[in-house]
Amino acid sequence: MAHPTSSAPARVVSGQARPGAGSAPGARLTGLLWIAAGVSAISALLYGYDTGIISGALLQIRRQFHTSSTMEQVIAASILLGAVIGALTGSQLSERWGRRRTILLLSCVFAVGALAASLSPSTWTLSLSRVVLGFAVGGATQTVPMFVAELAPKERRGRLVLTFQVGIGVGIVVATLVGASQFFSWRLSIGLATGPALLMLILMLGLPESPRWLVKHDQQDTARRVLERIRAGGADIESELDGIIDVEEQERRAEKHCKGFSGLRLPWIRPALIVGCGIAVFTQLSGIEMIIYYAPTILTSNGFSTAAALRVSVGLGVTYLVMMFVGLSIVDRIGRRRLTLTMIPGAAAALGVLGTLWVTGNHGRNTIPFIIACLIVFMFFNAGGLQLMGWLTGSEIYPLPVRGAGTSTQAASLWSTNLLITLTLLTIINGIGVGPTMWLYAAFNVAAWVFVFLRMPELTGRSLEQIECQLRSGHFRPRDFKKLPDQPPAPARAPTRSLPGT
Repeated sequence: MAHPTSSAPARVVSGQARPGAGSAPGARLTGLLWIAAGVSAISALLYGYDTGIISGALLQIRRQFHTSSTMEQVIAASILLGAVIGALTGSQLSERWGRRRTILLLSCVFAVGALAASLSPSTWTLSLSRVVLGFAVGGATQTVPMFVAELAPKERRGRLVLTFQVGIGVGIVVATLVGASQFFSWRLSIGLATGPALLMLILMLGLPESPRWLVKHDQQDTARRVLERIRAGGADIESELDGIIDVEEQERRAEKHCKGFSGLRLPWIRPALIVGCGIAVFTQLSGIEMIIYYAPTILTSNGFSTAAALRVSVGLGVTYLVMMFVGLSIVDRIGRRRLTLTMIPGAAAALGVLGTLWVTGNHGRNTIPFIIACLIVFMFFNAGGLQLMGWLTGSEIYPLPVRGAGTSTQAASLWSTNLLITLTLLTIINGIGVGPTMWLYAAFNVAAWVFVFLRMPELTGRSLEQIECQLRSGHFRPRDFKKLPDQPPAPARAPTRSLPGT
């Protein structure tokens, strides 16, 4: 099908990479892209550390402030409330100010929030400070992966965006080790996050704005200069820029009002929103929060010593981190969809076996090694599969005019689900027991597999413009991505069908 205005997007599509492709000249990583990956990893480390450090810190906070269990839940959950607010606000900031300035602001908020929390004179000021921290966490999860995806060449986009996921793993492991040691005071433990936040700010000062945001704001010459800076020698800069400009021009002609959150209501964008938010929700419903945050509580209440439970928690964090590195190295070769469908069944089976052990009463001392093995197996398959997709898909599937709003909505869906689980999980366990709760989350994994199989297309090796053309043409199911045409479908037709009268 011929393209109506230019051949640039055809070149983008015809140059699509199969899973594993990456030998094109422009696919090599430049110094600026490595710095962008570093910013992504640091922001994610702060996410993992700031959300995880409170678990160990609460033991000391309880002794100092004589807190009730209710107040402890408020302290723990306050960062999640801030994350929801930050995710929703980050969209408007990144669209209005640009990705770069928004991330600079978030770096400052990370530093201020950590410092304020470490100096808090009361539990209420501590909670409010963690809301501020949460704002930075939520804003970063919405903005940073999108920024990196818009800078990255399509052949390396998966690996670069997944540095964010690796950073989360590092943050969780560090927070677990610091909390388990009880060596640092809670104030120092929380305040340590100020250092990485300042480093993130310094690194971000050397990075350019997203070329796609620049094109959207009529700064094509600046966008060209940015592409020349961030692409390796031999890259086809003009072809890439022409593709970005062409898609932006089509969007302006077809959807003059397709901007921000209002644009998410358009019928042709809805499939992307369903996939993005569905993946975000299932990353949390898969049981990862139950295992990371509540494994020590569950284990100690069922016969494990505190020391043994903390060691298991550290082992789970290390497994999470290792699988983030594994996923980082293979996702662009194996493919996002294939990897996810392969790994989810292992996580579901591990939870099913754990549930059976508790329901049948076989969770005593004799089965402790087997229980620990099941927990590690769950983390292996969950972290190496579904968890990788939570931030990666959101950075890829939304059209440029609604990319900020889409990633914002997806991040808010993830954090809202996280908040709901945090506030209800122990209540569910007390109500139906540990075993049935494990079965419930195993069922959520089965539902996640069905969802990915039916709805999530294979995005590996596709340019952002090519993904958008598929979405506009109404061909966004997995079967539609198996064999794409040599040229992108004419997107001008899709809005005519979806939006009569435009």
